[in-house]
Amino acid sequence: MSFVQILEFNTKRAGEVESLMNEWRTQTEGTRYVRREVMAKHRDRPDHYVAVVEFSSYEEAQRNSKLPETDRFNARMAKLCEGPIEFSNYDVIRDKS
Repeated sequence: MSFVQILEFNTKRAGEVESLMNEWRTQTEGTRYVRREVMAKHRDRPDHYVAVVEFSSYEEAQRNSKLPETDRFNARMAKLCEGPIEFSNYDVIRDKS
């Protein structure tokens, strides 16, 4: 069963967040476990964003979290946000195109 993690955060520095995400992808090429990621901006709440990160399984998400590059990413991401980043974890029970 696949697994998604949803990050909700507020930032006025979305371009820097996106650059940081791209940097993390480059640094973890061949070692990361992310299958897909989507970042979206809220239409009605300025500076509010979500990132949806998909993994093949919860276990792979845990392995991904243990990468040193992920630790560095999280620390740098926190500095770009106003307030804490909220993490939510979901097991996917339906996936249709």
